[in-house]
Amino acid sequence: MSETSGNNNVADRIHAGVHSINPFKSHAEEERSRGSIVTHKVFTAITYLLVLITAIYYTFERPHEGHYAKRTIWGQNSAHHTSFTMNSIITSIYWLVLFILQIGYSWHLYSGNNVYVAAAANVGSHFITHNLLLFGFIHLWVRSHFWLAELLLVINFFNLSAAYFRHSTTPRFIHIPVVSGPLAWNFVALYWCGAVAVHAHNLPARIVANIFIWGILVYGMFFLAAYKDYTMGFALSILAAAIGVAQFLTKVVAFQWIFAFIIMALLFVFSLAVGVPGLLGRDPFKRGEIVDEDRERAPLLADQ
Repeated sequence: MSETSGNNNVADRIHAGVHSINPFKSHAEEERSRGSIVTHKVFTAITYLLVLITAIYYTFERPHEGHYAKRTIWGQNSAHHTSFTMNSIITSIYWLVLFILQIGYSWHLYSGNNVYVAAAANVGSHFITHNLLLFGFIHLWVRSHFWLAELLLVINFFNLSAAYFRHSTTPRFIHIPVVSGPLAWNFVALYWCGAVAVHAHNLPARIVANIFIWGILVYGMFFLAAYKDYTMGFALSILAAAIGVAQFLTKVVAFQWIFAFIIMALLFVFSLAVGVPGLLGRDPFKRGEIVDEDRERAPLLADQ
């Protein structure tokens, strides 16, 4: 009997140890060790700079090694025009704003407010993973390895989705740059890169694209209805506009740009309808309330 009890105690300690070092596990602020926070600070800074420098470099320069066609980020976008090609100016501004907001997110790891430190650290592992996957995606994209690039987008989609569903009540100034902003882009990028990978340039491909583009509206409406998250709605609205502008400038007589602008307008209007009452303090539903009312992250429910 004592031997069985001893074995159970050892198993429990091993399980507790593994659970405690899980980088994707949520922790209350008092459970975070100083070493864990320092680790998040270091890897967040390193991976952020890695992506930022890579994105800037390949926006203006193309790779010079390898046997595949090598172009800049937007050079590939222009060379492989599909029904999901995006406008480079709008999308670049989108990412520039995200990069700036991510500096603000990183600052919260140094905050004197333990609640904000815990919130930033809880999504930190997902953010670091996102940066590494985005770094890999950029290198594959500019070197024309589109299927491998699409694979990284799929992996990152699951990573960012897990971050969203596990930390949907994170304060807005952390949620937007780390979760909703990257997730919205990653979802649209699945279409963008996927269309290039399958060489979607013919009429049947355009017809399929005319159907698939409505997935952006459905995806955005899901977050607006289930999470009252207008940040996802606005982000997807901007990216739909990027598709609409690119399609209009390339092919005026087409359905794709019309659909893109309709999706943009609907997401924008519904996002305003959801967001304005919340910003005025009149939202009858708290963010994240529909999904889970009993969270250990209750102090973060306030719409910061």
